[in-house]
Amino acid sequence: MRRFLGWLAVLWMGWSGAALAAAPKTVLVLGDSLSAAHNIATNQGWVHLLEVRLGKMEPPWRVVNASISGETTLSGRHHLPRLLASYRPAVLVLELGANDGLRGLPLDALEDNLGAMIDMAREAHARVLLLGIELPVNYGPRYRDGLRAVYADLARRRHTALVPFLLENVALDPSLMQDDGLHPTAAGEPVVLETVWAQLAPLLR
Repeated sequence: MRRFLGWLAVLWMGWSGAALAAAPKTVLVLGDSLSAAHNIATNQGWVHLLEVRLGKMEPPWRVVNASISGETTLSGRHHLPRLLASYRPAVLVLELGANDGLRGLPLDALEDNLGAMIDMAREAHARVLLLGIELPVNYGPRYRDGLRAVYADLARRRHTALVPFLLENVALDPSLMQDDGLHPTAAGEPVVLETVWAQLAPLLR
């Protein structure tokens, strides 16, 4: 009987180890409407396109899209601890700040919130990709330059991967932007993915 129980323990340990080895690693995307497929089908958004691409990798990766339209850095800061505990991501893609900027919120608060989220992710052993955003020119050069500097400074000080401007290759092309001038069309989403992919791919190795 003792020998039989010993064999069962060995078999269980082998099965559980194989299950853990087979479990896909997770990329968690925490963003706003720019990552939530605003006004287009969910399967046309860049995050879904990323999920399809990562699902074809060997071994495959899982993507969890926790993006919410209207999300700010403060609300994201409140949500992130639960998300990290629930999904234990290997990589966090952090795309927040646009709504703070559009509301003209203080940049020091935005920087503090983003910095706190980067620190949370690091404490949870997740690598971080920070996605920067630009504001329309009517917000004035001082605020726009300040927002741009927030992302650059955070990436430099915390040694975090950075996409300086998520919409770099679509923002100035009317055919790739919706009528609001803020969100990509379905045709623009694959272009956004390629912008993200250039900095994300090294974090997956």
